[in-house]
Amino acid sequence: MHLKDFDSWNMRKQHLNLIGKNDPYNIREIWWCSLGVNIGFEEDGDGIRAERPVVILRGFSKQLCWVVPLTSSLKINRYYHRVGNVVGREASAIVSQFRPVDTKRLTNLIGRMDDASFESMRKAIKDLL
Repeated sequence: MHLKDFDSWNMRKQHLNLIGKNDPYNIREIWWCSLGVNIGFEEDGDGIRAERPVVILRGFSKQLCWVVPLTSSLKINRYYHRVGNVVGREASAIVSQFRPVDTKRLTNLIGRMDDASFESMRKAIKDLL
């Protein structure tokens, strides 16, 4: 069993809550996002900032949006959906783990998903529901 560093993530989360910005975002954009250190099989961020790329699935306000985590793991099943090249690597959306996040967690804009890939990913999420 891999031990996770929840204490360091808690400090980072407090820092984000105090000084994080709610930068403007748009659907289909790909951002680095501080997803954090999470329980069990919930998708974690990576590195000191506990970040991973995410796609903005839907916006609700300046402060809240739904995101879909991305991974370089190219599994083929209904929970992963290939989305093409992201930051120089082939990527899949982990469609089973779309989730709401406060936009303070969005740290850097990476790029934008093309229309066809985005619509295909949205359909994969709808098919799970």
